[in-house]
Amino acid sequence: MHMSFTVAVAGASGYAGGEALRLLLGHPDARIGALTAHGSAGSLLGEHHPHLPALADRVLQPTTAEVLAGHDVVILGLPHGASAAIAAELGDDCLVLDLGADHRLSDSGAWTAFYGGEHAGTWPYGLPELLHAGEASASAQRAALAGARRVAVPGCNVTAVTLGLQPGVAAGVIEPTDLVAVLANGYSGAGKALKPHLLAAKGLGSAQAYGVGGTHRHIPEIEQNLTVAGAASVSISFTPTLVPMSRGILATATARLAPGVDVGSVREAWETAYADEPFVHLLPAGAGGALRWPTTAATSGANTALVQVAVDERAGRVVTVTALDNLVKGTAGGALQCLNLALGLPETAGLTTTGVAP
Repeated sequence: MHMSFTVAVAGASGYAGGEALRLLLGHPDARIGALTAHGSAGSLLGEHHPHLPALADRVLQPTTAEVLAGHDVVILGLPHGASAAIAAELGDDCLVLDLGADHRLSDSGAWTAFYGGEHAGTWPYGLPELLHAGEASASAQRAALAGARRVAVPGCNVTAVTLGLQPGVAAGVIEPTDLVAVLANGYSGAGKALKPHLLAAKGLGSAQAYGVGGTHRHIPEIEQNLTVAGAASVSISFTPTLVPMSRGILATATARLAPGVDVGSVREAWETAYADEPFVHLLPAGAGGALRWPTTAATSGANTALVQVAVDERAGRVVTVTALDNLVKGTAGGALQCLNLALGLPETAGLTTTGVAP
């Protein structure tokens, strides 16, 4: 017997809200309730997401606690800093999933330094695959999400870098004080705001770095996750780059090999961590031992993270490459995993590992 639940989506006109609705339409137990927006309130959802014909005639309501109240689940797809006030007005009788950053960080000083303003507090962290120190698999994080009434969904870049590096941190085979991550990011990760550098005339045929030099807001979240995985201290150089694709992240993250580690045993840490994960797949070696490398196209539309790991012996570094769809596994799909865990449903309900090609 299925347990039906009602879900409201705030920020339904945005990319993250729209992706949440696409996935919810395929969930066997979800009944979609109120859809809200800010500047787009009063318009039809079909004006913003014509790919969702089942909801095209739904009118977007204003984003208020009164409109969102009365649902079993509320998904907040709002700008950073906008979720906390709405969430504070919602009772503990509903599950609230925040796709923004308001409740991700445990360090209020890090929030102030990277986001500004007052820290709204910390919620259970919505990365089911997050390893805790001493764990071979992510049982503790799933236990923290089971029955939760508030969940902070991770940043998309954070998910990619964390999944790439955390097995090595947890197993002690890499040095977490010498990490470098360079990412290729699809434009949907920047949201729908009309900004000159996001226009097609600027983006097509061009790649542009952003958040360079330790300024990107996802840095303290990555540090937080790798500390949970067992790092005593974390230092990471993190550089995302917008490339001309609509969705996807390809994260190349490297770390110095820990002293005394047998190069031949490094891969085992990733094999152990992800052996039983439904959505995180360590790619196998190909014919003759040649490694297969992740591509963003292979994850498009799916809640899949593809990971590969190699050792650059000349440089003494471990190299990981992780590909995922920033709107699915990086945002809405990850949220749906957490929703399922919080409500006691199968974690895979409503989610697919089947991508779209070409």
